[in-house]
Amino acid sequence: MLIENTGAVRTLRLNRPDMLNAFNDELLAALGKQAKAAAKDEAVRCLVITGAGRAFCSGQDLDSVKQRMEDPKAAELGEHLRTLYNPLIDTLRTMEKPVVAGVNGVAAGAGCSLALACDLRVAAESASFIEVFINVGLVPDSGSTFTLPRLVGMGRAMEMAFTGRKVSAAEALQWGLVNQVVPDAELESATMKLAGKLASLPTRGIGLTKRAFNRAWTADLADQLAYEAMLQTTAGQTKDHLEGVKAFLEKRRPEFNGR
Repeated sequence: MLIENTGAVRTLRLNRPDMLNAFNDELLAALGKQAKAAAKDEAVRCLVITGAGRAFCSGQDLDSVKQRMEDPKAAELGEHLRTLYNPLIDTLRTMEKPVVAGVNGVAAGAGCSLALACDLRVAAESASFIEVFINVGLVPDSGSTFTLPRLVGMGRAMEMAFTGRKVSAAEALQWGLVNQVVPDAELESATMKLAGKLASLPTRGIGLTKRAFNRAWTADLADQLAYEAMLQTTAGQTKDHLEGVKAFLEKRRPEFNGR
């Protein structure tokens, strides 16, 4: 795992390029630990996740799966998810700051789930997304059954999950699976440009908005209206709200500090 700080943007770069950044327990634990650290660090106002080499993440390392299958004392698949994958996905989804995936190549299986768990996705032209679980007789996990249909609709989600077919970056953009597609050579600069923009905005406002969107899937209109009012009271008490209003009245660019 490589950790890079650029101003208020922190980048976590998966660093098993020879294995297409496939997840083993060590990489999962490191990513989960660093995601939690970024969530708690007030100096970090945007988190970027990307991969080293030619892949974003090819999913679970099947050598690790084989070792667990041969070890009668190894944790069953559900326990492995509850211990390592689920806490990571929960951290990314509930972190009250923006999370951007810079998808530099294939995002397959749990790697696809990781990209979908981020708030925004910038993809290289060579990137692709594959829900490969069906190819080994498994169910999409690490949040894919939650995020995928919400991004692309139930029909396309089922197509990806049932068939395990590869979705190109261009098709992913058409479907709404990604926010931008850029030439491979421009991925890092485009991702950092977006992340820098997000890091300059009112972080508390973004975090509260993210909280509201996450809750909206399980709320009725009356509940959501009441929740919005509560969040707006909180947002209205932030320093960034005061700065935004003052800057507007003074006809100048606001200088937000994330508080």
